[in-house]
Amino acid sequence: MNEIASEHPEYREKARGWRRARHLYQGGWALKAAAPEYLLRRQKEPLEVYQERLNQVYYENYVGSIVDWYLSSLFRREPLYLTSGTDAAGRRFVNSFLENCDRKGTPLVEFFRSMARDGMLFGAAHALLDFPRARAVARTLADEEANGTNRAYLVGCAPEQLVNWSLDESGEYEWVTLRRQRALTDGLETSWYWYGREHFRVFKQVQKGEADPWPVVLVDEGRHALAELGRVPLLTLEAPEGLRLMERAADLQIEHFNKSNALAWALTMGLHASPVVYSDREWNQIVGDSYYIQLGPEDRFGWTEPEGKVYQIAADNLTRLKDEIYRVCHLLSHAGGPLNGQSGLSKQRDFLMTQEVLRALGDWVKGGMKLVLESVTAARKDGVQVDVAGLDEFDIGDFSSEVGDVERLLQLGIPSATFQKQVQKRLALKYLCDLRQDVKDRIAAEIEEG
Repeated sequence: MNEIASEHPEYREKARGWRRARHLYQGGWALKAAAPEYLLRRQKEPLEVYQERLNQVYYENYVGSIVDWYLSSLFRREPLYLTSGTDAAGRRFVNSFLENCDRKGTPLVEFFRSMARDGMLFGAAHALLDFPRARAVARTLADEEANGTNRAYLVGCAPEQLVNWSLDESGEYEWVTLRRQRALTDGLETSWYWYGREHFRVFKQVQKGEADPWPVVLVDEGRHALAELGRVPLLTLEAPEGLRLMERAADLQIEHFNKSNALAWALTMGLHASPVVYSDREWNQIVGDSYYIQLGPEDRFGWTEPEGKVYQIAADNLTRLKDEIYRVCHLLSHAGGPLNGQSGLSKQRDFLMTQEVLRALGDWVKGGMKLVLESVTAARKDGVQVDVAGLDEFDIGDFSSEVGDVERLLQLGIPSATFQKQVQKRLALKYLCDLRQDVKDRIAAEIEEG
């Protein structure tokens, strides 16, 4: 029970950072509602002034656009799935799983778009592999196929939901605890899902109003999807350090947020000029739109107006912060505007770095897809293997040029029938990437048969 109620020290350490990453990515009303967490209150600033600044707060979301750009560039072309094996039923399930991996109609590539986003934002992405619960005991594989209990599916898990875990010496999970909360009309329902290497348990607790919460109750238990493999069914994909873009850019984005709002406030206040009276006499007159003032022969009257030097310094600083956000995310060439006389060679080098980051992100996604597909086929005991290729080309040009490249490649006369078939399959599947996977498999099989 202690494994259910307690939180891992690493969870407590990182939970605030995950919340910050989510706000900085979403922006909009999510960040505006949480603005007191990020907009610094100046020393001895009156609370009324700080509250007015909070009401007028705005956010220039650079890091969110950067993450979305990487996602759109990475998945500009769908990955290629190459299925092999003689298990017809297994191949049919793999094809259907690729089109609907979560029983909600989500293709696997779209599911991994969210996984890649989580990797860049939080440093890791989690997915739970499960099977539908059986209403009756299935005695044969045919029974499982008939009642649908062997149709594996994925459930995406936010990092905040993984609250506790234990690792063995090789870094594999020994057990994990997932926590989910659901708002009720008159309270809050909390569920804990505990998964070991073979079994799972589900606990629930309800809190209604100000009353004491109900006790934690065990509501379900049994064997899980990967019990026969002796593995916890939570698949965690740790993103490499270089791909954790939010860790690199978060502090810069918050600094830009504070500086931009300070400048906007200063500009707003500068629009409201303040009267200045130069006089040796005691001043006690009221000044306003419907009032007048009376000056003596030696008195003078004027208006304050900022010179604007600090405004220019602040604007230049904001530009540097913006460029730095793009630089640490390997996208300085996308910052816009003149890049301080950056040479053509330097721009080309930055572009090549961006391509390398995209390729590394593509390799990480392909590795995650392979892990999921291998786990699914192993849990189902299918006699098929699925390889994942692609996600390594990010500039879509004229397809005729690619055809020309393939023709020249085949004209080299490399004495390998396997090489020629693989080249033909890659070209055909790339051109027909929007077809159903079963049609792609038939095309690939026909090329193999010659």
